[in-house]
Amino acid sequence: MNPSNYKILVTGGTGYIGSHTSVKLLQEGFSIVLIDNLSNSSINVLNRIKELTNINFDFIEGDIRDKRLLRRIFKEHKFDAVIHFAGLKAVKESEEKPLNYFENNISGSIVLLNEMDRANVNCLVFSSSATVYGEPSETKCSEDSQLCPKNIYGQTKLIIEEILTSLKKIQPKWKIVNLRYFNPIGAHPSGLIGEDPNGEPNNLMPYISQVAIGKRDKLFIFGDDYNTTDGSGKRDYIHIQDLADGHIATLKKLLQGSPLKININLGTGKSYSVFEVINAFEKASSKTIPFEIISRREGDVGEIYADITYANDNLDWSPKFDINDMCKDAWRWQSKNPNGYNE
Repeated sequence: MNPSNYKILVTGGTGYIGSHTSVKLLQEGFSIVLIDNLSNSSINVLNRIKELTNINFDFIEGDIRDKRLLRRIFKEHKFDAVIHFAGLKAVKESEEKPLNYFENNISGSIVLLNEMDRANVNCLVFSSSATVYGEPSETKCSEDSQLCPKNIYGQTKLIIEEILTSLKKIQPKWKIVNLRYFNPIGAHPSGLIGEDPNGEPNNLMPYISQVAIGKRDKLFIFGDDYNTTDGSGKRDYIHIQDLADGHIATLKKLLQGSPLKININLGTGKSYSVFEVINAFEKASSKTIPFEIISRREGDVGEIYADITYANDNLDWSPKFDINDMCKDAWRWQSKNPNGYNE
């Protein structure tokens, strides 16, 4: 296939995963249009993407719940596919503001699907999450593992997955994949784009990074009494570059008409403990990360990681980076951008 023949709409395109995937799309030769309401991202991302790729693209500041705006975008552009990242994503916030999450994530997706259908654009890669597995009975999760999300954020992802699965079953013209990814960390190796959370970070890596740069005093570790190698929780961390590559590989397969399962895991197939991540980050940054062990969080599991057999066998994709690479790139981003995109 020739990517230059295809135009892709990227919703949530200035976010952490959206921006890295947009860089890869441009470098592969795809034409892209980004839409983002900038509620959890920065307009400064756009210049960084252009600096990395030296390629122009269209950006629309707007919300996917805005039916009129989406209708205009689909009239002005002939898209071949959509990669759908747009949505609220903080687990803790989802428990505090559930209706916001139902409206943004689910209603927004339905508006998008309606406008895609109206424009006869039926190819979609959806940004799902391993949170759909909840507290699995097995530490290694395949796409067929039981689904039981333990928070509102995970529930919204599962509801959208169910909508998309039903849609594809009823209307086979739809080419859809839900990518369930585990824990994306790291940054572009240039240090130009990376993870820049609003307020207090919800995830381990940006919290460690902010401790290392001096923005926070110490890291809080939620429990050291799990039945794991060192007592801390173990998770499957995947480099953001590997994750972006997974989106490109999936998109290409869909555009070529390859038959794919609708749900696909993206991870490394390995788990790293909190202490292993801290040690790797200290090595990468030459900084000491002070920490305090506090009680477990409700709903946290001891260990979970992805079975990526299907992705390896069917996407022409496999993860290339290990935890040391992830920490080096995360530290390069944080040290070059101590205040994120707020230059």
